[in-house]
Amino acid sequence: MTPRRILLLRHAKSAWDEPGLDDYDRPLAARGRRAAAVMGVYLRDEDLLPDFVLCSGARRAVETWEIASHELGTAPAVENDPALYMATADRLLKRLRKLPAAVKTVLVVGHEGGVDVFARRLIAEGPAPLRRRLAEKLPTAALVVIALALDDWAALQEKSGTLTRYAAPKDLV
Repeated sequence: MTPRRILLLRHAKSAWDEPGLDDYDRPLAARGRRAAAVMGVYLRDEDLLPDFVLCSGARRAVETWEIASHELGTAPAVENDPALYMATADRLLKRLRKLPAAVKTVLVVGHEGGVDVFARRLIAEGPAPLRRRLAEKLPTAALVVIALALDDWAALQEKSGTLTRYAAPKDLV
């Protein structure tokens, strides 16, 4: 089996200071911009560099990745997909099953109710303290890393992954 990784990053804190602005178009707050940069440094320093990024098309998700990626040096190919806006765990599973075999590490930038639920459904094992934290909450800009043994992304199944990391910006500053 080929070792593969899924990195799930919830978008950073968004701004709420423009009444009437559509949810899809909300930008990051200053706190969110700082947190996205912290997570980019963490990705770089911990050698968690993705081969490919799937990013929700929502402005706050796109901005989260753009800021984080500035810290990486070499940015991977990115697909900003409007269909990943508020995507369910089922939609994420179906999308990841379509990844090409050349992708060993994928990073998904998404939203609460999607990436957090997907992570919980995918994980079969991992350190109990990290699993408890994930069960409680995935805060804005938090990252979950899941290791998998797969030859083909099409074989991705629920309860097939191992939680190896859980990091939130407040853990790193």
